[in-house]
Amino acid sequence: MKAIVFAGLLGVFLAPALANYNINVNDDNNNAGSGQQSVSINNEHNVANVDNNNGWDSWNSIWDYGNGFAATRLFQKKTCIVHKMNKEVMPSIQSLDALVKEKKLQGKGPGGPPPKGLMYSVNPNKVDDLSKFGKNIANMCRGIPTYMAEEMQEASLFFYSGTCYTTSILWIVDISFCGDTVEN
Repeated sequence: MKAIVFAGLLGVFLAPALANYNINVNDDNNNAGSGQQSVSINNEHNVANVDNNNGWDSWNSIWDYGNGFAATRLFQKKTCIVHKMNKEVMPSIQSLDALVKEKKLQGKGPGGPPPKGLMYSVNPNKVDDLSKFGKNIANMCRGIPTYMAEEMQEASLFFYSGTCYTTSILWIVDISFCGDTVEN
């Protein structure tokens, strides 16, 4: 009897830690042109998936906390961009879950504090071996041109004059990808 009660309590406490979460946010006014975003968090596999559905400007992003890489597939550009996650700026998977729920439930949206920002320079050379980024990223980017991006430091930001493609993750973090591969 004690084993059954213990197993039941263990399930109650472990379920939230291993659960998957899906959060959908609609931009009903579509002022910022963000369309609809959904965030799926898989705590068991330590991965977050962000889908931005906005017609031709749609994109999908995977943040793989297990291996420290993230990838964004830009549908209009027909490319995939992989980069190291900056854990000082990008929220942890637990924080992301809490921030997304807080913004959705409290309706903070674009009226809240400004999002943190990251800017990456996209290397024009295609990535040959996707397996080094893990199976989640390899599966998302397989079959389309994939490029590696390096984070630009503040001094580089001041002198950069090219075009960038910016993804805004639910008003939490803006990630910009800059370089020839996103300009064309």
